Amino acid sequence: MSLLDAIRLALTQIKVQKLKSFFTLLGVTIGVMFLIAVVSIVNGMSKYMEEDFAAKFLGVNTFTLRRFPDFNMGDVTEATWREWQRRPQITVEDANAVREALPPQTHWAIQDVTWGTPVSQYRNGGPQSLVNAVSADYFVIKNLEVERGRVFTEQEEMVGAPVVVIGKETADTYFPSIDPLGKEIRLEGLPFRVIGVLQKQGSTFGLSLDRQVIGPFHSDLKRVTKSRRGLYGVLVQGVTNTVQQEAQERAREVMRRRHHLHPSEPDDFMFETSESALSGWQTIKQALVIGGIVLPAIGLVVGAIVIMNIMLVAVADRTREIGIRKALGAKRRDILAQFLVESATLSFFGAILGIALGFGLSKLIREISPLPSNVALWSIVVSVIVGAGVGIIAGIYPASRAARLDPILALRSD
Repeated sequence: MSLLDAIRLALTQIKVQKLKSFFTLLGVTIGVMFLIAVVSIVNGMSKYMEEDFAAKFLGVNTFTLRRFPDFNMGDVTEATWREWQRRPQITVEDANAVREALPPQTHWAIQDVTWGTPVSQYRNGGPQSLVNAVSADYFVIKNLEVERGRVFTEQEEMVGAPVVVIGKETADTYFPSIDPLGKEIRLEGLPFRVIGVLQKQGSTFGLSLDRQVIGPFHSDLKRVTKSRRGLYGVLVQGVTNTVQQEAQERAREVMRRRHHLHPSEPDDFMFETSESALSGWQTIKQALVIGGIVLPAIGLVVGAIVIMNIMLVAVADRTREIGIRKALGAKRRDILAQFLVESATLSFFGAILGIALGFGLSKLIREISPLPSNVALWSIVVSVIVGAGVGIIAGIYPASRAARLDPILALRSD
């Protein structure tokens, strides 16, 4: 019997015995469905963390000089937290010293941050906005572009011009149905003129990136952020990862020298990058991937046991057919191949059904929950291979039993 004939026979069995075939495929179908769904959630969250979260908050090829991490997904002991609190503040003088030491092809920006409630003559009170006092290259590092107006220049930042660029949601809230360009917005009673509105940024972890106000660091805005208590951070971006690494090493040398650290002493500052910020996520991701493989594997084992039992029943029901085939010259390997192909075909179709249901479950999760979900191509390939593999493994014993049948005894079977 050829491979196509064996597949055709298996499909005939599925068609004739629909209910029996359904329960045969159920274990494999459920296992593959959850494999696709779990991997899609992990893949979607990974893409979200690495492309949306890290890129928007930290920037590409960028590090931020800070006292201690701003993003932390691991456990922080009380002793570690106290050690962080004892560290010296990052000052404007530190930022300027780092700037002088940076290699060419880098962008540098001071950043100080606080939450504030803007006020305009069109709206008094409302949701808080993230207030950023920064230097001009901040827009380049964060890849921020304006929908209307413009960003402030380096000259405006140096002279402390009272101008700001605001997020789209802040513009809609405090200037409803009004063009905000050229209008005044106040923070803690200090007036600033709106010169630009950012393009829509969306939100990350429930934090709207469209509710923000960005102004020159050397303007009165630093009074709002209270930068004299220390900077939120110093951002440095290299045009390539290599340049960024070189800039980071130069910045480390400067900061260690300024803080009078001996060679044996650890840094009392840190450089936050997308890799460091996501280190905790990588651990979580590994655990989720392992769980996403182990749990569906249980369903696949159950499916393999069911397929094996069904194939044993099929061998018993078709004993006479096997005897006739052997009497007509079929060899052991022909009988073995026939039942292995039938078992693999059953399992393969269970995997295909599981993939389809996995796609549907992934889409449903994306629609009804905040969890991102993105089906990975490799999970589909693995599901197909695993589906066929489960069938082959489950069919080995029934197939070998059929191949060993004595043709004379098989022909006498009713």
